[in-house]
Amino acid sequence: MSQSELHYLEAREVARLIATRALSSVEVTTAMLERIEKLDPTLHSYALVMRDEALASAREADRKLLAGGATGPLFGVPIAVKDLYWCAGSPTAAGTTIFRDFVPTEDATAVKRLRDAGAIVLGKLQLTEGAFATHHPEIAEPVNPWHPGHWAGASSSGSGVATAAGLCYASLGTDTGGSIRFPSAANGLTGIKPTWGRVSRHGIFALGASLDHAGPMARSAADASLLLGVIAGHDPLDPTSLPDASLALPDDAHDLCGPRFGVDPEWNSNGVDRVIVRALAQVVEVVKSLGGEVREVRFPEVRTVVDEWQVNCGVEVAVAHADTWPRLAAHYGPALTRLIEIGRETSGMAYQQVLLNRAALRGKINRLMSGIDLLIVPVQPFAAPTHEQLGALAQDPELNARLIQFTAPFNSSGHPVITLPCGLTEDGLPIGFQLVAAHGAEALLCRAGMAYQKASEWHKLHPVL
Repeated sequence: MSQSELHYLEAREVARLIATRALSSVEVTTAMLERIEKLDPTLHSYALVMRDEALASAREADRKLLAGGATGPLFGVPIAVKDLYWCAGSPTAAGTTIFRDFVPTEDATAVKRLRDAGAIVLGKLQLTEGAFATHHPEIAEPVNPWHPGHWAGASSSGSGVATAAGLCYASLGTDTGGSIRFPSAANGLTGIKPTWGRVSRHGIFALGASLDHAGPMARSAADASLLLGVIAGHDPLDPTSLPDASLALPDDAHDLCGPRFGVDPEWNSNGVDRVIVRALAQVVEVVKSLGGEVREVRFPEVRTVVDEWQVNCGVEVAVAHADTWPRLAAHYGPALTRLIEIGRETSGMAYQQVLLNRAALRGKINRLMSGIDLLIVPVQPFAAPTHEQLGALAQDPELNARLIQFTAPFNSSGHPVITLPCGLTEDGLPIGFQLVAAHGAEALLCRAGMAYQKASEWHKLHPVL
């Protein structure tokens, strides 16, 4: 198989080819590393390529397979992880300059579970500074492979770019206000923000601990489901992880008979670009054609919680950076500086009111979800913005609130979400949408995503490189 046919295969197909010895892990890993060497000097998706370690792991995988050793669901498959996840012996900078020499002595739990499933870790993927809005001024920003003049998504931008460009078969990201879903939408990918606590956060740099969610990004719902099944589950090293030991996810799905889908026409269209509204209307038609029941609902008012997201995150990021701020404040970029200062200036009473408003929204969403199974929502009110448009977002609270109006509510509430590609703009940029489920209903999200992708082709499109 030529490299041109290899790099856009799904992860589960690569695992099958390796398991049947049609390909070796060394062949696949070498091809990926060569593609990274060729394309990433322009795309800037990797913060660190772990070439020698990846090849050594691939050789060991091939040896085990020849010896008849046990294999896992990702055995021999090259993936990559956002540079927030600890990898033992490899620098983990978290998109900053102050942590660039930090070398953890253990893997993050999610990384360990990937390795236990047989995955080959190619390297660490670039992200915005500390996983907030923009990249550190001294670090090259990942380039959207669909159009270099447009946003690649924040903060898991490197994960989105590398996965879309065929520089890994899937990746791990994190999501505090939309940071798995934004780059998934911008790069034509499928991403899952699980229920809060579903995936251990042990060994992952924090942005806002109670808002942070770890999850997979892939080129199909089936691959995203496969990765989620590997990394999910209780972890005694993370006392906030959910107590259930495992997550049973479907391998395939063909229809949507049974689930009730909710749509709020007003919320989904108010201030939303027409191309997004049209794409959502097409999603609804596909859902109906697959047997899904679609109901009109009214989503609770979210503006207060969206407006307070920065205060909530600011307090928590100030705690996360207490050891380095203000001692190393001169080494921080402007966006993360502003967020930390917001947090440090917030009173305890104000923060308590934020938490009460969050709890109220969580309860209202729970009541809404008691009458439906899945909610159809845009990812953002516009397709991937230009860099000029993005530059204003981090500094303007009103613009930032508009950007996160469809994503941040589900970080605040902890509900699981899958993001799926559903179209292209006139300029050829990908468009994504979200399906939201009740707490713990990731299996339903994965089933719906796989069924939708059986009836659509958007996830099979790739950027021209």
